[in-house]
Amino acid sequence: MENKGSPLYQLTLTNREVLSATGVLQVESFDDSQIVAATKLGPLVIKGEGLHITHLNLEEGQLTLEGVVSGIQYVEDRKAKLKTRSKGIMDRLFK
Repeated sequence: MENKGSPLYQLTLTNREVLSATGVLQVESFDDSQIVAATKLGPLVIKGEGLHITHLNLEEGQLTLEGVVSGIQYVEDRKAKLKTRSKGIMDRLFK
């Protein structure tokens, strides 16, 4: 896949124990079983056991965490999706 001038965002998981992510805007919540971060690609949810953040640099968008990672999921922004969907319905009704 070619990267045509757009920034490259990476998510790297090593041995299910160390996760590094770029493009992180902020950490919304965290505890030892779940970390939720806002990223440039949408909300990111990391689940596991004994999770702890070892490095966070929001100026550079970098996050590193350690623990036993059992799941990683990008979540769609439901608010934006609802706005788009409702706008489409209104547009269809009033055409």
